[in-house]
Amino acid sequence: MAKELLLEIGTEEIPAAFMPRALAGMKTMMAHELAAQRIAHGDIITMGTPRRLVIAVKGMAERQEDQFLEKIGPPVRTAYDADGKPTKAATGFAAGQGIDVAELVTVATDKGDYICARKTIAGEATRTVLPSLLVRFITSIPFPKSMRWMNLSLRFARPIHWILAIFGGEVVPFQIENIESGTASCGHRFMKPKPFTVKNFSDYLKKTKARFVIVDQEERRAKILDEARDAARGVGGHIFEHEALIDELTFLVEYPSAVCGSFETEYLALPADVLTTAMMKHQKYFPVMDDGGRLLPHFITITNTPARDPAVVARGNEKVIRARLADARFFFEEDKKVPLKARMEELKGVVFHSLLGTSYEKVLQFSELAHYMAQKINPSKTKPHLAFVTKVDHAAYLCKADLETQMIYEFPELQGIMGREYALIQGEDPVVAKAIYEHYLPVAAGGALPETDEGSIISIADKMDTITGCFGVGLIPTGTADPYALRRQALGIINIILNKKYPLALDDIADKSIAILSKKLRRPPEEVHADVLEFFKGRFENQMISLGHPYDVVAAVLVLGACDLVQTVKKIEAVESFRGHPDFEPLVIAFKRVVNILKNFQGGTVDPARFENREEETLYRAFTLAEEKAGRLIDAGDYQAALSEMATLRKPVDAFFETVLVMAEDPAVRKNRLSLLAGISSLFFRIADFSKLVVESQ
Repeated sequence: MAKELLLEIGTEEIPAAFMPRALAGMKTMMAHELAAQRIAHGDIITMGTPRRLVIAVKGMAERQEDQFLEKIGPPVRTAYDADGKPTKAATGFAAGQGIDVAELVTVATDKGDYICARKTIAGEATRTVLPSLLVRFITSIPFPKSMRWMNLSLRFARPIHWILAIFGGEVVPFQIENIESGTASCGHRFMKPKPFTVKNFSDYLKKTKARFVIVDQEERRAKILDEARDAARGVGGHIFEHEALIDELTFLVEYPSAVCGSFETEYLALPADVLTTAMMKHQKYFPVMDDGGRLLPHFITITNTPARDPAVVARGNEKVIRARLADARFFFEEDKKVPLKARMEELKGVVFHSLLGTSYEKVLQFSELAHYMAQKINPSKTKPHLAFVTKVDHAAYLCKADLETQMIYEFPELQGIMGREYALIQGEDPVVAKAIYEHYLPVAAGGALPETDEGSIISIADKMDTITGCFGVGLIPTGTADPYALRRQALGIINIILNKKYPLALDDIADKSIAILSKKLRRPPEEVHADVLEFFKGRFENQMISLGHPYDVVAAVLVLGACDLVQTVKKIEAVESFRGHPDFEPLVIAFKRVVNILKNFQGGTVDPARFENREEETLYRAFTLAEEKAGRLIDAGDYQAALSEMATLRKPVDAFFETVLVMAEDPAVRKNRLSLLAGISSLFFRIADFSKLVVESQ
């Protein structure tokens, strides 16, 4: 009969950011544990609040499934003597398997007949297995950081206060350090803190809710949104529904309640980003907006308890936000008094990194790189190119100036945003102001990319300077650590180039950056160059595979390198599309054969006078024509059309291999035939290494 498992781990408040990963990990871990223990089960449900992690498993079997083991022993010829009696090899093997020698059976294998031990191990009762399973499970829940408390050796996100463990209505007895499992949980810390016992999952959900705890995070999330929306409608607006804030609030409270507060309208004169940052990032409030998207002088706060007097709660929060906004207004007014250009001198006293110099030096470095790249592209065919380069130069020089403003000291999340605002106030070109903000983009994986070409070029330059600088002084990411977010910055460069389709070669801009940084490098430039390109190649490969491109196609194209990202993507897409061509598989098989034959061959010139049969001549003429047509198409970047032309070689290549002995006895004839195949191989290698492609017949 199937039963239900309920496990609750009661703790001190776990950071909200820890919860989603922990809950996802719990579900995966429990599935793996039950599979390893051969325990059949139904749905696995995970829930959590700041003070509890909960998992329920429906329909668990009462016993493990029986285990059938089969162990192959020595060959029959050594297991039995000429009279058919077991030898020491057979008796020793049987003893090692815990069975009588008479129970051994003979099985036929590819290598001959062998003796075999077969036995069935009866499954244990699930209740017997669960104590050790749950101890392993609890102590393996993943957290970014864990801690110890008291004199215990146990590590967990926060101190554990209780463990509820019930299987089939009865406690699962076990102990972790000084904490014993039981059937009791606790209610809301302030509203109903006393312990209470439960029988099963449905009873647990009913009783926790009666004690002001909504365990289901989805139900809690819905309640937050419903109440916040209602509160905002009460003042004629709607909430700014920011997903990250909603996720955080969901795991900050156990029983959410919304309260609307207000602040003076004069603060609406501050930039909107200042207001929303103060409300959302610092105070975890929902900003309230009108139908036109303009901020209203109201906010919604989510409390962890139903407010007896919402007006009292509102006044307390209004006092806090008013102080934050008053500070912001003071900083804003003071910052406006100093031009961004004047702040650049202050960056000379800001250390970017002890091995890489000051922030001022960094600005000069990536400004030079941005200037170099800006000269290589002309995004507008109607405007003078010089104007574009001038804007890039100016924006690059100013883009870090806001780091020395008082506003950024108080609100570091606004770097770039405040630079844009101050630039506009000080009369800078709007394009320059926007580029100052955009050069930080993307700020996260999958985040928004710069819209302007000026912002895109400076973003690439800043990120490339950081990557080459770190690699140049040995600050290279490891498998577990990337303290300077170099992987994210490399992906940012890749995505910007692909989005804008810039004709920028990674090896070229990396070399320019390395040259600019030459006096600061602590490693040979050629090593830095190779490592940086390999780093980008790894990020690009992961990106392409994550987007759904077949791994073998990506690998086949990346053999040629990934410096020109735009063309590399076009090659990947062309080869992927070519998979549907009727000649794809035969061509790949033939190409693999060509590559194998050409191992260690140095190449040479084809001499048609040395051809000995018609198939050689036919293949040579077909190759010459395909090389001329496909070559032009490859140079034009039309790789799909080029592959179609190259597919015409399929039949002459097949005929060649059917009738021609490539490795002829005459060295000159052999070299001539190998040279012909080498030419064909080189043509295909202009797009990909087809020998790395997987075909169904392999």
